[in-house]
Amino acid sequence: MKTDMEEAMEDPHHCRHLCVDMQRMFAEDTPWHIPWMQRVREPVAAIAGACPAETIFTRFVPPLRPSDASGSWRGYYEKWSMMTRGRLGDGMVDILPELRAMVPPASVFDKTTYSPWLDGRLHAFLRGQGVDTLVISGGETDVCVLAAILGAVDLGYTIVLVKDAICSTSDETHDASLALYGRRFSNQLRLCEADEVLRWWKGRD
Repeated sequence: MKTDMEEAMEDPHHCRHLCVDMQRMFAEDTPWHIPWMQRVREPVAAIAGACPAETIFTRFVPPLRPSDASGSWRGYYEKWSMMTRGRLGDGMVDILPELRAMVPPASVFDKTTYSPWLDGRLHAFLRGQGVDTLVISGGETDVCVLAAILGAVDLGYTIVLVKDAICSTSDETHDASLALYGRRFSNQLRLCEADEVLRWWKGRD
């Protein structure tokens, strides 16, 4: 009998791992530090390392200065001016070193908003490879992971969300988000553990 994981990912050739914003500026000592990120680094790296050519890392890239942003994002970066690239430095925007070592064959997609889908590049890249299923890991559960999931649902992807490979700064909203995903998106999304994903990746051949 197949598990939910196996049902969601019947054809491995049509699946990719989308790893959301596992970046130094969230892992290190900055105002946007996510303590939980240390907890999920190992399972995220294990999933990416099991099949790096099928992994896409996203990076949330702040503007150089607040005045480079538009609309409400300008006010956002006036508040968080210490997190602009001019103050933070480009190196802190990069993904974690153990993940950067997988590029290539892994890919990196930069974005300036919470969602990775708005400019269409990621969707075109995935569709060009015949991808219809995404394994999603990364942070934050209730912000950028949420935006990635909602956009993927709208675009028709099947989603496998790795519960022990996502993180947030808030236990309360992390738990509430997982409950929301499980209840409201059960037709499009399955919640799995990292070891289930790893067994599937390693057994794909």
